[in-house]
Amino acid sequence: MAFVSFLIPFVIGTDIAFSCQNTDDFVGASSPGDIVIGGLFAVHSEMLHPEEYPIKPVIQNCAGFEIQIFLQTLAMIHAIEMINNSTLLSGVTLGYEIYDTCAEVTKAMASALRFLAKFNSSKDVVEFKCNYSDYVPRIKAVTGATYSEVSMAVSRLLALQLIPQVSPASSAEILSDKIRFPSFFRTIPSDFHQTRAMAHLICESGWNWIGVIATDDDNGRFALESFGVQAMANNVCIAFKEMLPAYLSDNTFHTKVDHAIEKIVKETRVNVIVVFMRQFHVLKLFKKAIERNVKKIWIASDNWSAAVKISTIPNIRQLGTIVGFGFKSGDISTFQDFLRNLHKKPTDNNKFLHEYIMLLSVCAHLEYHDFQTCISNQSQDDLLQNVENKHQIWRDDFLNANIEPGFIHSTILAVYAIAHAIKGQCKDRNCKDPSAFTPWELLEELKKVTVIDDDKEIKFDSNGDMSTSYDVLLWKEVDGHMEITIMAEYDPEKGDFVFEDEEKKKEFLDLKKVQSTCSQHCRPGQMKKVTESPHTCCYECVYCPENHYSNQTDMDDCYRCNNKTYWAPINSTTCYRKTIHFLAWTDWFAIFLLLLSAVGVVLVLSISVIFTKNLNTPVVKASGGLTVCYIILFSHFLIFLSTVFFIDEPTEFKCKTRQALFGISFALCISCILIKSLKILLAFSFDPKLQNFLKCVYKPVPTVVTCTGIQVVICTFWLIFRTPFVKQNFSIPREIILECNEGSIVAFGIMLGYIAALAFICFIFAFKGRKLPENYNEAKFITFGMLIYFIAWIVFIPVYATTFGKYLPAVEIIVVLISNYGILCCTFLPKCYIIIYKQETNTKSAFLKMIYTYSSKSAGSIAVSQISLDSRSSSSRATISDSCKSEKNSVNGNCHFQVPGQRLIKGKVLPKDTARTTARKRLSSI
Repeated sequence: MAFVSFLIPFVIGTDIAFSCQNTDDFVGASSPGDIVIGGLFAVHSEMLHPEEYPIKPVIQNCAGFEIQIFLQTLAMIHAIEMINNSTLLSGVTLGYEIYDTCAEVTKAMASALRFLAKFNSSKDVVEFKCNYSDYVPRIKAVTGATYSEVSMAVSRLLALQLIPQVSPASSAEILSDKIRFPSFFRTIPSDFHQTRAMAHLICESGWNWIGVIATDDDNGRFALESFGVQAMANNVCIAFKEMLPAYLSDNTFHTKVDHAIEKIVKETRVNVIVVFMRQFHVLKLFKKAIERNVKKIWIASDNWSAAVKISTIPNIRQLGTIVGFGFKSGDISTFQDFLRNLHKKPTDNNKFLHEYIMLLSVCAHLEYHDFQTCISNQSQDDLLQNVENKHQIWRDDFLNANIEPGFIHSTILAVYAIAHAIKGQCKDRNCKDPSAFTPWELLEELKKVTVIDDDKEIKFDSNGDMSTSYDVLLWKEVDGHMEITIMAEYDPEKGDFVFEDEEKKKEFLDLKKVQSTCSQHCRPGQMKKVTESPHTCCYECVYCPENHYSNQTDMDDCYRCNNKTYWAPINSTTCYRKTIHFLAWTDWFAIFLLLLSAVGVVLVLSISVIFTKNLNTPVVKASGGLTVCYIILFSHFLIFLSTVFFIDEPTEFKCKTRQALFGISFALCISCILIKSLKILLAFSFDPKLQNFLKCVYKPVPTVVTCTGIQVVICTFWLIFRTPFVKQNFSIPREIILECNEGSIVAFGIMLGYIAALAFICFIFAFKGRKLPENYNEAKFITFGMLIYFIAWIVFIPVYATTFGKYLPAVEIIVVLISNYGILCCTFLPKCYIIIYKQETNTKSAFLKMIYTYSSKSAGSIAVSQISLDSRSSSSRATISDSCKSEKNSVNGNCHFQVPGQRLIKGKVLPKDTARTTARKRLSSI
């Protein structure tokens, strides 16, 4: 370790490599063949920049040997050797020229210019032509480049001659644009699928507040843009974005790395960081993060998700959890066998292999990670100075340990795709002649190529991409060192994660234990209320209001309960069906009212029995006879019965029946009582004019039929044109009140008003006859009954108008019962009392005596009243002749009244026999 600490500053200070003396020195690895394929790989991580001034247009050498990219060049060589040793091209051999781009566009463009050089041109001359259809360049196709930024530049240049370029690693979404990059293909999916997979993973894990770090180059910017779109679609907010310089030689690189670390530390709510960077950028970032004890979840892009040299950083476990997306790997066992025999390969035409062998010799004494660091930091000059006294040591285990299967597989796939396209062109041509076909013809063939990979047919889509899947990689510690394991597979077409077993699925679900949100998750029953923050992920959680609910976490809005039959309390997770209420049979108040009705029915029946048994008594006869009593009692029975239709669940039949039954029954009852009032008044009235009027009005049957018939007509019209119906009342928040809507309040009012009018007329007539004989004072009780009726219904109107709920029908029942009981009791109970308890007064003689006394008083009162009226009309006071005081002056019962100034008036004194006769007539008329 001390040796490395001494060596690294020495290397940096003397980092001078071989100068490019001629174009052949520029080639990293080559092999002749009938058809030559070019290769572009960033075997070194950076190109050195000259310190002299002024800067001259000289291609500089590179530093930072990348084992993983070196392995990709070996994979290309291995694939070409496999094809040459097979029958795929039928004797046609493939050659290759592989160049090191040093992750630099300038170096890559120099290599591309050589690709464009004319075949067999000794001076590598690129001819300028208007039409390159017949032009035969040095190579037929290109594999590479490693980074998207380099591929964009190279592809534009190769498009001049439509030379096919198949990249195993450049994933930028913009490269799918066939207008700008018509000759570009790749054996991996576009970044569109990778960023969508990342956003899907973040969303599935319940994270919505994340940070992003990317390199400030085309690849980083395009990846960040694509991820931003996908994150927004999945309701994921980016708390911060940090861009690091694309080149390590940038003077601001370390400053910006420190700034990025400070940002990560400062944003304590951000626990997930997405990283779109190259491997050497990630190395620098992670070393600084380990120093600051940063522990997060890191989402790795395909550039570094399987990087062994990063996974072997000391104390890498302190960084937290690393989850990445890598390209789906296939069977690379033949390549691993190739690596085991690599030390037997000649190094004359492979400068990369030669450099690697020298690196092994210099760094062989070091432990694994120090060995890796040593290789990455050695320069070619150092190798020349240090290898002289070193024995060559081979470590094939080191190469196998650094394999990134996805990149190796996609590189082999790229070579085989080109080979299959060449096979298609060589069917009817002699391909040993390099001019047998041109690159643009190979390009057209490549669009139709189908390659068999693991028994699956894969081909390029219309964008030049191969839609292979991703491996979701999880870095986990095993036996003290970090291993990169496959946790799941992501299918870009379906957008789903596929797990091999439940253990892998559990590892995926365990990611949810880490919180990375701007705000706490809103529980079911709550909704998000956006705050002043520009990010939609920052919000407050508020309870759902009444009649709203949310049944998921982090809902933007609460759902409204979908109709009036449901309700929800505040902070509800579901809607509840409203309870349907009505005045049920089992309700205690309904039972009480039914008992009152039942008592009323019993009372009606009892009165009927009493009257039937005492049919021939004066009280029953004075009540209008059994027929009238039965009609009145039957109407009372129907009124009591109508209360049943106000109870239990309303139906159309009940709603229509209850008011009509009550209205008609009450009209019948009042009509009969009205006839009784008229009859009583007619029997006991001594006013001739009133008697004449009452005789005209008193028509019992027509009057009852007419009065009741009018009510029947009112109810009929009501039921036909505005019939009552069952209505759901939603005025109570959590209940549905089933009630009868009267259909027309006007019709309902007319019906009640008509009954009130009959009752008022009955009241007037009954009031006129309130001073009847004591044993027959029915008119007085009828008056009381009508008063009870009026009071009950006058109180009913405001109470009914202000009452709501299931007890609304009970209000009407109470009024019906009060008015019905009042009339029934006032009409029949006094008579029943006389029949049962005062039987001595319930005789014909007792009635005659009472009527006789009443008639005598009434007749005397009338005579005195007439005399009083006549005496007031005279101018002088009238005197009564003394002869009238003596029986002598009485002639045949006549008494003469003498008034001064007037003629003699005769007054007739009624004899006792005449009074008795009158009493009998009134009794019989009643």
